[in-house]
Amino acid sequence: MKYSSSTEKAEHISRCLELAILLEVSAYPKPGNVHRTADFPETRYEHFLASAVAIAPSFKNAAEQGIRVSEGKIPPSEVGMGNIIKDAVDRMRRNQSGGNTLLGAIILLAPLAAAAGMVANHFSLPRLREKIKVIVESTTPEDAVDVYNAIFAVNPGGLGKSPKLDVTDPTSKKRILKEQVTLFETFKIASAYDSIASEWVNNYPITFDLGYPYFIEQLEETGDINTATVHAFLKVLAEVPDTFISRKVGQTKAESISADAGGVLKEGGLTTPSGRDLIQKLDIKLRDPAHDLSPGTTADITEAILALNNLNGYKP
Repeated sequence: MKYSSSTEKAEHISRCLELAILLEVSAYPKPGNVHRTADFPETRYEHFLASAVAIAPSFKNAAEQGIRVSEGKIPPSEVGMGNIIKDAVDRMRRNQSGGNTLLGAIILLAPLAAAAGMVANHFSLPRLREKIKVIVESTTPEDAVDVYNAIFAVNPGGLGKSPKLDVTDPTSKKRILKEQVTLFETFKIASAYDSIASEWVNNYPITFDLGYPYFIEQLEETGDINTATVHAFLKVLAEVPDTFISRKVGQTKAESISADAGGVLKEGGLTTPSGRDLIQKLDIKLRDPAHDLSPGTTADITEAILALNNLNGYKP
């Protein structure tokens, strides 16, 4: 795609990521999560829609920074990834009353926006992935402090405790600056127990190597964006136990839920009566008020998968 200006390119990238969030939260019936026909008691479908619209300017800013890198105006270390993430989280909080809707998605998608801006000509997913690696590995200690502030501000559920530089420890930010620990390095610490951090430090393998190819296969097979999205969500959940759930109730329970998701796909998912019946049963299980096992991390990764599809030229 050719652009008449850098602004047009940045706006296009931002729209692709905004649409990815809107498509993911609209996909139904995703078991255990908010979608167009299901809400949580305090967080509704509309809260996610409002959040997606609110954070779009942050993605545009990230894309503009990536463009500046491609033009040689700034080095990758000056993109300000931490500030971009914090700005998006602040916008999310100011513009809706449903609490933390998109923290994980913001952390995953912000580097995609900057990386897409860095791809100067002839966009391709391999080139995008190369630029993502540059962006995340060029982050700074100041970026880490900004992200710690963003995470602390929303106090996400199931955060747990980190063995080192815990985000809830008031001394962590001082240590980060004193010891010059970059944002990338803090995500290395978290990568053992958090799939979003793992995506950052391992160049998005779930997104690029597992989720996106399966999504494209399902989109071609069914011709339906909703079915492809729900099936991609289930595929990721089946292959990668949701780390939000594992932190909340343990790895064994998370693996059991992954097995359930795999069983849904084995029965055909949304394309068969038995698959739809199993989706409903899994949804009831995950929404049990006694446990509240929302696969939130899986939803975040699904948004990244849809972002790749949109950046690669998809139009609904």
